[in-house]
Amino acid sequence: MNKIQMQNPIVDIDGDEMTRVIWSLIKDKLIIPFVDLKTEYYDLHVKNRDNTNDKVTIEAAEAIRKYKVGVKCATITSNKARQEEYNLKQITRSPNGTIRKILDGTVFRKPIMISTIKPIIPTWTKPITIARHSYGDLYLSTNALVKAGSKAEIVITDQNNVETRMTINDFKEDGIVQSYFNLDTSIYKFADTCFKTAIEEKMDLIFSAKDTVAKEYDTRFKDIFENLYEERYKSEFEKLGIKFSYTLIDDAVSKAIKSNGGFLWACKNYDGDVMSDMVATGYGSLALMTSVLVSPDGAYEYEAAHGTVRAHYYKHLKGEETSTNPIAIIFAWSGALAKRGEIDNNKELIDFAHLLEKSTIDTINCGFVTKDLYNMSTVNNKKIVNTNTMIDEIFRKLENNI
Repeated sequence: MNKIQMQNPIVDIDGDEMTRVIWSLIKDKLIIPFVDLKTEYYDLHVKNRDNTNDKVTIEAAEAIRKYKVGVKCATITSNKARQEEYNLKQITRSPNGTIRKILDGTVFRKPIMISTIKPIIPTWTKPITIARHSYGDLYLSTNALVKAGSKAEIVITDQNNVETRMTINDFKEDGIVQSYFNLDTSIYKFADTCFKTAIEEKMDLIFSAKDTVAKEYDTRFKDIFENLYEERYKSEFEKLGIKFSYTLIDDAVSKAIKSNGGFLWACKNYDGDVMSDMVATGYGSLALMTSVLVSPDGAYEYEAAHGTVRAHYYKHLKGEETSTNPIAIIFAWSGALAKRGEIDNNKELIDFAHLLEKSTIDTINCGFVTKDLYNMSTVNNKKIVNTNTMIDEIFRKLENNI
């Protein structure tokens, strides 16, 4: 067969550990046999980021801004243990945090619903989509160790060089301090994207925070959401019969667990990180969650919502078989291919992306599952397969579907 042609490249951002291994398998076995794949490649392996002083991460983000579509493998965020393990010169910031600072926007995380996989929370019959603000907060924070006898302050110096000082704490003993920030423009774009997405999907929108505690910080988010709703989106929501509401995040968790799903849940950056893992687990697995960063200037970055699967990687290095679930990584690639096709008006590429997703789901519905899905699968003659076999079975389905 003739391979599907691409007019423009996808930014291919490689990563770490077991997901890096699976990344290559998916490209080699499920995409390149069918697509004349054009990519702009960046290697975000933890050692390469260290060797380039994180320049490669910035270059990857700028490439996504240029080409409008990127797909990213999971990467290590270094700490002291990882620094020793990989003999790194320094502990760098989260690569996701760096990319999101450059692109800004909103990360949408949505469960992959499969008819033969029973959610851990059985009432969740419709997907809950997490809209995660992708700028600032914990991921661009400043941290410090503080010695006893020190005083920590917030100092704000305005354009006239006038200082405002606020005491954080007088440390009578050793401790730690952290500060983080956000910007009105970024919060506004986040809220606007959430309202537009709720209208497109015709679903209720909930925004949750903790304004009763973070009275200035979280109230700013709350006010921007509520003002934008009243000024721009209220009549359209009412016309569609959908609702917008603000609630404290602890109340939102309680309501979500008791719900049937089917709504958009907007969260601040860290809240969205945690809640998306909770939602993914409730629907079955972290490997059953799509993730796409939507930038205000029309750039898209697709990735799996899970990490590098470190434990499986060490088994792989020993030559042992692993049953690592590749579904979220496959859907990251299919999402990027479909968006590339949409932007370039390439129907063949869009159709292929949809067939790749269908073939993946068909494989699971036929009873071929990785270890994490076995107990949740309702197929009678189900079988646990290793990662390579899983991808081979998806290839066979894909070949037949094409």
